[in-house]
Amino acid sequence: MSRATESASQAATPTYTLHEGRSPLVVSVPHAGTGVPDEIAARFTDAARALPDTDWHVHRLYAFAEALDATLIVARYSRYVIDLNRPPDDTELYPGSAQTGLCPLVTFDGTPIYARDEDRPDADEVDARRRRYWAPYHACLEAQLARVAGLHGQALLWDAHSIRSVVPRLFDGELPVLNLGTHNGASCAAPIADRVWDAARASGYPCVRDGRFRGGYITRHYGRPARGVHAIQLELAQRAYMHEAPPFQIDPDRMQALQVALRQMLEAFIEAAAKA
Repeated sequence: MSRATESASQAATPTYTLHEGRSPLVVSVPHAGTGVPDEIAARFTDAARALPDTDWHVHRLYAFAEALDATLIVARYSRYVIDLNRPPDDTELYPGSAQTGLCPLVTFDGTPIYARDEDRPDADEVDARRRRYWAPYHACLEAQLARVAGLHGQALLWDAHSIRSVVPRLFDGELPVLNLGTHNGASCAAPIADRVWDAARASGYPCVRDGRFRGGYITRHYGRPARGVHAIQLELAQRAYMHEAPPFQIDPDRMQALQVALRQMLEAFIEAAAKA
C-alpha cells in the first residue's frame, strides 16, 4: 500500500463524531482525537505513539454543553495524522514563533515524530490526508455553522483546546489556565467577547485574552462577525483538570470545578450574542 492510499476499512471509518443541537452554539474539538492508522503509526517513534500533544479529554470536559443544546464536533484522529486547526496550504499562523504544521514532523518539544527521515509524509501523502481527514471535518463544521445560523440568524463558534502548562519551545513560563483568542478582535464582535472575558476573569482562574494563543485557523477562518458568525478559541492549561504526565488521567475534582467556569463562559457567550 502506498502512503497516499487508504484501505477501504479506513475510508469507511468516521473522522469525527457529531452531536447536533438547536442553540446557536457550536463547540469544535479538533485535537482530542487519538486515532492513528496502523500504516502511519508504524513509522512513528515510540515517544510519538504515546501522542503526548493530544488535547486530552477535552471532549469529556465539554460534554455538559449538550445540556445547553449546543452542537459538538469532535475529531477522532490525532493531530499527528493531520492538524485540523491549520490552514490547508500549511501557511504559518504565528510568524516568528515555533510552528506545528498541517502534518507535524516534530512534537511540541521539537523531537521527531517519525523514526526515519524517509518515513515522513511526502506531498502526495499530505494531500491524501488533507482529503481524507481535514476536508470532512471542515465540511461538517461549515455545514453546522450554516445550519444554526439559519435557525437563529447567527452562529457562535467555540473552538476548544488544551495544552500542557509548560512547553518552552512554544511559550515562556507557565501558561495561564484560560487563554481566550479572538484573532485580536477580528473573529468576534467586541461586546460579545467582552462578556465572555468578564466571565473568564470572574472564574478566579489565571486568564489572558489574545495572548500567545490568539486563535488558530478555525477561529480565524470561520469567525466573521459582520456575517453573524462569532468565533472564540479557548486554550486551556491542562493542569486545571488533569495530570499532565502519562497516563494523562483526569482529576475529577479539578475537572468539575473547571466545568463550572466553562459553563459560565459559554452561557455568557450565548446571552451576549442574543442581546447584540
